[in-house]
Amino acid sequence: MSAGDQRNGGGKPEDMKPVGEIWPEVGRAECLARGAALKWASGVFCRPEQLERLSQYRKRESQRTTSVHTRLKTMVQSYLEGVDWGLEQLRGARAELQEVSHALKIAGRESTQSWEGMKSLEKLREVSVNHQQLVAAVSNLPRLYSVRSMVLETERLVESRRLLEAHARLMDLEQWQDDILWQLHGTAGTARSPLSAEDQELVTKYFSGVGKLVDALGKELWAVVSSALALARQNPTPFVSAVRIVEREEALDEALLEERGEGRGPGRPLPPGRPRCWRERFFQVLEEAVSARFRSVSYLHTRGPGLAGHLSALQHAIMTDLATVRHLLEHCVPPHYRLTEAYLKASHRCLHAHLAQVSSWDLESGEIFAVLNWVLHIYNGQDMMGHPELVKQVEREELSPLISPEGLEQLQGKYVQSVRMLEENVRVALMIGESLRDQTIQMGLYEMENLLNRFREALVESGKERRRDPGNHKHKFYLHYLLASISNCIILKKSIESLQQQQSRRSAGRFSRTPPNPLAALDRAVRRACRLVMDQLLLDLQPFLPGLLTRPWLIQGDPTPKLCSVLEQHLELYSCVRPPCRQRLQEEAQWLMVVEYVRALMQKRLVCRSGEDRRQLAQQMVQDDQQFRELFQGLEGEGSEPEINPLALLPVLAEFVRLKDPGMLILEVSGLAAKYPDISEEHVLVLLDIRGDVSRDIRFAVLDLLEQSAPALPCGYRPIFTDILVPPPTMAFCLPTAKCA
Repeated sequence: MSAGDQRNGGGKPEDMKPVGEIWPEVGRAECLARGAALKWASGVFCRPEQLERLSQYRKRESQRTTSVHTRLKTMVQSYLEGVDWGLEQLRGARAELQEVSHALKIAGRESTQSWEGMKSLEKLREVSVNHQQLVAAVSNLPRLYSVRSMVLETERLVESRRLLEAHARLMDLEQWQDDILWQLHGTAGTARSPLSAEDQELVTKYFSGVGKLVDALGKELWAVVSSALALARQNPTPFVSAVRIVEREEALDEALLEERGEGRGPGRPLPPGRPRCWRERFFQVLEEAVSARFRSVSYLHTRGPGLAGHLSALQHAIMTDLATVRHLLEHCVPPHYRLTEAYLKASHRCLHAHLAQVSSWDLESGEIFAVLNWVLHIYNGQDMMGHPELVKQVEREELSPLISPEGLEQLQGKYVQSVRMLEENVRVALMIGESLRDQTIQMGLYEMENLLNRFREALVESGKERRRDPGNHKHKFYLHYLLASISNCIILKKSIESLQQQQSRRSAGRFSRTPPNPLAALDRAVRRACRLVMDQLLLDLQPFLPGLLTRPWLIQGDPTPKLCSVLEQHLELYSCVRPPCRQRLQEEAQWLMVVEYVRALMQKRLVCRSGEDRRQLAQQMVQDDQQFRELFQGLEGEGSEPEINPLALLPVLAEFVRLKDPGMLILEVSGLAAKYPDISEEHVLVLLDIRGDVSRDIRFAVLDLLEQSAPALPCGYRPIFTDILVPPPTMAFCLPTAKCA
């Protein structure tokens, strides 16, 4: 035991524990420090001569220890000052809380005393409410006494069609009614509260004449609007007054709805019958007035020649009404009404419904011709909707077809069926003799041939006009009309064959003229129509063909799905065509798609750089072929199967590209030329270029093979490669030298 320990009583007190037991981290830190110090001392004082510097090390460590102690004291002092400041703040807060608590107790006692005093003011509040009600009643007595006389006077004004004065009185009456209801809302309690049912019923009963006035005024207004065309030619003043009243009512509706929508305070409730929406009702009445012209038309009044006269009268009436609206009524309404456009659209809708009714009748050929001619030519011509002044008013795309494409096709089918009147004439002629019957048939066949020749010429002109201006709205149903024409030609073919069968064989040599051949003319017309249909398909496919067989196509697969979508839309329309042209159009669509696909391949937009490129190209071509086959799979079994399926070419070309051994290309080309004898050397060279791995020797061998084989086209073979031109090779530029020469 050390001397210090003896002076302290031989040891530490029991309640004084070592620091290491209270804070173990301190003990571990002290041990680490001692170990580090011993390690440092053993390294520094390992030799006797180094002990001479012991005093220097002691002085330096003493200074360092003094500096550390100084920083510790400064830090502890700052902490103690912060704690002292926090305690001072807590003392101030406690004092303020005590003051607030005391003030709240005083306020609670005073509130209790005030509540007892407020009870004595309830009677005064009731007296104040009664006083407000009496004041409102006294202020409204003059108005209430004059309500009856105002209603009677307004009724007289309405009956005499002094509409503006009547509407001004009506607005005053409605304002009085609204003010009284609002005042009753305010006097129902201390705040705006819902009106009682008794008060509401009392006010409504007292102002019951106001609602009747609104109905009477509206009835007169709509009568004026209905007869606007007649008034415009005589005295447009009533119509102008009606429009002004409609605009007043529309402004009131907007003001009341805006006041409620802003949400500033509780706001007034909407008056009874608001919003009236009289502007919307104005256009409804206008359309009802237009449709009234068609309601009186009966089936009997328009039969036979009367139908053409009825349509002519409709044309005259519609154009006269539109001229009245443009030159007279348009100046009587605000510009935003666009009255001419509204009247034109209303006339178009009513005419659409009227012609649908007329088309449902049992019409004869002359009547069908009158309807078709009026709808397709007269209505869309410059005498009606194509008039320069009307074209400025409304876009043609905004108007639906006057008769739907389906309805037009049905009418045309009825017309073709109704031309069997010629057969009736033939039967009548037979009653006189076979010679007259044969002459009648001959005349009919000549006329049919001339008609079909003119029809083919019209198809050619229609195709030229379509190519000149493909975006014109007139060509919106161009494809539908072509397909309907093809179906009608098929129906007409049966009628021609029936007439030819009735003609006696002996009549062939009776006529000096060349015998008619309407079936050949019909076949030429059908072929031209089918060619135009394919041209339209190619036009719809054209935006997506440049992206075919390119590098983006190889990576993403576009645009094959878009091509399939266009093909699917066309094939769905082709399914409505009568056989056998239905199958013919479907097969032509296959040939066109395959030819355009191979044409895109021959453009060399994609040249393989490695075996992986060739594998991907072949795989993508097979996937495209699969999509095309799924699209056309529903067509298999319909009609006769073609000798060569054009879709079979795509897997053959894919296998040609995928072939890993270039030495086998000679055999592959031999099989390709045997199956498709119209393939040329240029086509094969392009395929070799696309592969990108064919040597010059193999190229020469392939060309020799093609020169030696060169098979002739078999009978009935439809060429594919003949229609596909190979772009000429680009010649490398070089300077003229002696060697080059």
